[in-house]
Amino acid sequence: MAFDRRQRYGSPNMKSVAIIGAGMAGAAAARALSAAGLRVALFDKGRGIGGRMATRRFPDESSVDHGAQYFSARDAGFAALVAEWTAAGVAAPWGSAGWSVGTPAMTSPVRAMLAGLGVTTGCTVARLARDGQGWRLSDATGHTLADRLEAVLVTAPAPQARDLVATAGVTWPALKPALDRVRYAPCWTLMLEHRGDPVFAETQRRERDPDAAIAWIARDGTKPGRDPACETLVVNAAPGWSRTHLERAPDEVAALLTTELRRALGPGSPAGDRVVRAVAHRWRYAMVETAMDTPCLWSPELGLGIAGDGCLGGRVEAAYLSGTALAAQVLAR
Repeated sequence: MAFDRRQRYGSPNMKSVAIIGAGMAGAAAARALSAAGLRVALFDKGRGIGGRMATRRFPDESSVDHGAQYFSARDAGFAALVAEWTAAGVAAPWGSAGWSVGTPAMTSPVRAMLAGLGVTTGCTVARLARDGQGWRLSDATGHTLADRLEAVLVTAPAPQARDLVATAGVTWPALKPALDRVRYAPCWTLMLEHRGDPVFAETQRRERDPDAAIAWIARDGTKPGRDPACETLVVNAAPGWSRTHLERAPDEVAALLTTELRRALGPGSPAGDRVVRAVAHRWRYAMVETAMDTPCLWSPELGLGIAGDGCLGGRVEAAYLSGTALAAQVLAR
């Protein structure tokens, strides 16, 4: 469900919250706040929801998970939610013991969490402003996206969150040092669809050599709910390789990673007319290397909060726990 971008959210008599980012952290916060009766509106600059729980859909209707490849649950509350997703058919076990994936796509759990809530995609919030009537959000042209908001929660990666909050000109001394602490590794991902037999029997392979160009290869079609006849490899480049080639064009990176894939797999690797599609995607903030080590940041005086995987670590579960913790802080107000 998408609201018209010109719609206004909230009123002087209604508690209203904007959440920037419709990934797992944003969805977790939205789910908890909406259940408590608050009016919630989410904004995401991407074409779809899910954040790094991403699925790329191609014009021929094929699709591939090109972000987070799986999730696991250690926390009892998140484990219970994964069990709910599994019972509802939006998640299923895959690969190693304890791993799960969304079904029929990695975005499915987030989509289920946000069902019935207002989400505006393809919308970049460029500025925050706060006055006596609450918060106001606007885009790069100055167009107001939402106003009279009681609170704003930012779940974007830490560098983007820091830059966005800076536009508000508010005083929150602890915020910048906390956000500056977070460090991410980038990742170039290759989606390679090919004809013929699988290139290996397992569902996925990890490259243990830290100096290798490739860190991970998964056979996307082995995931539950996918077309098993479609052989698509998801190839994650190692952090060092991704940093070296970070600013190269996607087509160049696709060619380079295809060469590295052949080197890694050896004879029988997809080549020539066996390759149907080879597309690269850059994740600038792919993996958290250094986290804040705090569940969230919340200023009740400002009505401003920060959540995301940069708070607790780069797992899907960590993003969920961060978003849930921030929602609890908002409700405790």
